[in-house]
Amino acid sequence: MLVKMADPLHRFRIIAFIEGLSFLVLLFVSMPLKYYMGMATFSWYVGATHGGLFLLYIVFAVEVLTRHRISFSQFTRVLIASVIPFGTFFNEKMLKDCQQKWINDQQQKVAHSHH
Repeated sequence: MLVKMADPLHRFRIIAFIEGLSFLVLLFVSMPLKYYMGMATFSWYVGATHGGLFLLYIVFAVEVLTRHRISFSQFTRVLIASVIPFGTFFNEKMLKDCQQKWINDQQQKVAHSHH
């Protein structure tokens, strides 16, 4: 598990999932409670939490781009998905495929270095 956490794409996939969930809680739980039940305090906490997670999402997205783990077009897709409800979940397969490709490439490099 520690090896996976060292992988920036794995960390990004985790934060993308959590950020996506927080966005849905904000939209479909927190906002209705705020506007229909007058529960503004709960909404403030959910909004602040989501805001922090969104910032982490952007930082991690930039990290995987700068480490050449995703292309610029994939990066653009990731950014667009971050502002669409359920959007981050649609990118999961693409990100998992990128991660697997990188793992396979690393294994091939190790195999060729032993020859």
